[in-house]
Amino acid sequence: MKLAVRTGGKPYDIILERGILQHAKDCISAVHPFLISDDGVPEKWRKMLQDQFPDSPMHVIPQGEGSKRFEILQEVLADMLEHHLSRKDTVIALGGGVVGDLSGFASACYMRGIQYINIPTTMLSMVDSSIGGKTAIDFHGVKNCVGAFWQPSLVLIDPEVLSTLSPRLLHEGLAESVKMGLTHDRVLFELFESDDYMMHMDEIIERSLRVKRGVVERDERESGERKLLNFGHTFGHAYESYHELNRYLHGECVAMGMMTVIRDEALKQRLKAVLERLQLPLCCEYDTEAIVRLVKNDKKADHGTVTIVQTDEPGHGYLEEWDEDQIRQALMKADPALS
Repeated sequence: MKLAVRTGGKPYDIILERGILQHAKDCISAVHPFLISDDGVPEKWRKMLQDQFPDSPMHVIPQGEGSKRFEILQEVLADMLEHHLSRKDTVIALGGGVVGDLSGFASACYMRGIQYINIPTTMLSMVDSSIGGKTAIDFHGVKNCVGAFWQPSLVLIDPEVLSTLSPRLLHEGLAESVKMGLTHDRVLFELFESDDYMMHMDEIIERSLRVKRGVVERDERESGERKLLNFGHTFGHAYESYHELNRYLHGECVAMGMMTVIRDEALKQRLKAVLERLQLPLCCEYDTEAIVRLVKNDKKADHGTVTIVQTDEPGHGYLEEWDEDQIRQALMKADPALS
């Protein structure tokens, strides 16, 4: 399946096809691309791509959120310069969200911007982070606060690579699809309530891609509707930063963030049942005032308030402005130590 993404800056295609990684070169016009991956991507997949571009260097970064920092970005840029990449060259990112974010930002910076291609290998990056052009690194304990909007020139999605993904990584990625169902696609959310959601995996991926594609086309720079895709992320990013030793994965924090925000009790119970089926956490321990400070540092904060995504029914998200007291009240209701 091919989905055309038509943005104002750089239109590109998303190709969703089982086994496409085996013949990725057939879809890529670059002769000697610069490959970036991480040491958590199974060697099987790295070798499959490298064998198609035997003369191309592959820069392998350490796995994990800790690689989204200036030091690693500098190492990648130095390697690109050492291999004499020009403005006509292309970067290929093979990996999850960290690889995609870092590779995209490096591509946006190098020579004032060169092409990059995303080949996501995790559920989270397939349905969300590989699409839409948000690239960034973390800085001073704040997630994704230094970056650029830089659209890929192509996204290749091969569900076969999910076969080597652990159940935990699969489920945390599905949290992003749950988010899209709650904000944009009622049927997508209801797939997770069906008897065997795993039987609907290809449909879940496709529906998620269609949601993300549509939102990006209508609001590439996140001035309006695209903010809805931050559902669960404002508190989720705060939980992630608070537990900086990587106790929780990104999607797990998004799941907890969604539970923190939702007010409608009936919908909250439906979400709780879905998250439990996906073996995702509902809450975590934290210091309320520490989380308040982190939320106030969020990219969506603005002079005393922060934009929060809310939903009262699947398929319909909307925005609210919360002040510090509302943030604190939500946290006190969600904190298991205070309940």
